[in-house]
Amino acid sequence: MGESAAGPRLLLTGGQGFVGRYLASAIAARRPDWVVDVPKAPTADGLGLDIADADAVAAYVKAARPDIVVHLAAIAAVITSVKAPRLAWDVNMGGTLNLVLAMREHAPDAHLLYVSSAEVYGASLKSGAPATEQTLLQPMNPYAASKAAADILVRQAAAEGLSATVMRPFNHTGAGQSESFVTPSFAAQIARIEAGLQPPVLSVGSLDEARDFLDVRDVVRAYALALDARTTLGPGEVFNVASGQAVRIGDLLERLLRQARTAIEVRVDPERLRRASIPKAIGDSAHLRTALNWAPEFDLDATLAAVLDDQRRRLASET
Repeated sequence: MGESAAGPRLLLTGGQGFVGRYLASAIAARRPDWVVDVPKAPTADGLGLDIADADAVAAYVKAARPDIVVHLAAIAAVITSVKAPRLAWDVNMGGTLNLVLAMREHAPDAHLLYVSSAEVYGASLKSGAPATEQTLLQPMNPYAASKAAADILVRQAAAEGLSATVMRPFNHTGAGQSESFVTPSFAAQIARIEAGLQPPVLSVGSLDEARDFLDVRDVVRAYALALDARTTLGPGEVFNVASGQAVRIGDLLERLLRQARTAIEVRVDPERLRRASIPKAIGDSAHLRTALNWAPEFDLDATLAAVLDDQRRRLASET
């Protein structure tokens, strides 16, 4: 299968999600000749592509005839996977298997960019040392386990001839992210407090953990660079996407609070505390920096300001 005269056909699963929207915009700006196909998310009336439905995925890939597939569709929130582990496994592992088998049968020459997660390193991160791509996968929750299984699946398929690249992003945030994640959760509460819709008390989980944060725009640029280099990369090549610096959650909160328009008290909510916590998660992205000439461009305070302003706009539109 060759790429069309108009440019390669790219199938983007999860393209209507937080990261997917940024990636679609980045590709449109960088490669305007590419034809990007974003399947609609499944709805209650049965419309849209259900990545967990093997027959539906096979039919979609057969009809789309993609030259490139970027697989973002996933149950992405850890808390959701804990509450609904079967759903996480059906979508994250099962959906990836469906896609790989469909590509094998209907688009054997297409390239797959699989977006894994730094969560796959799990307990290995407890050492506090930056994780490299060779760090042992030791997932500690259903999200991480299902993503790790899919990560292994894609690399095994690559060893058997599938053209594929695996990206393992560490924490990333930006305007438009769900409140299921820590930064927009803080920002949404600040926005509600500023608007007088919540008492001036911000509920938090553990503030002592440290995480490696990136702006989502830096992350999708790494994906775009990997796509550009797809014909030169090794089979199943893996890239960490990380800043290489860990930021304490409490310090991240303080940086957000400095941008707040009113005084706010911080209070720990026991229900927000996660079990099996990792004190510090940090990634080594030397391979990505060297191979693809990537480096973060966005300042964390500017990213936090974008998240907070987004939450303020959302709230204003609702009231």
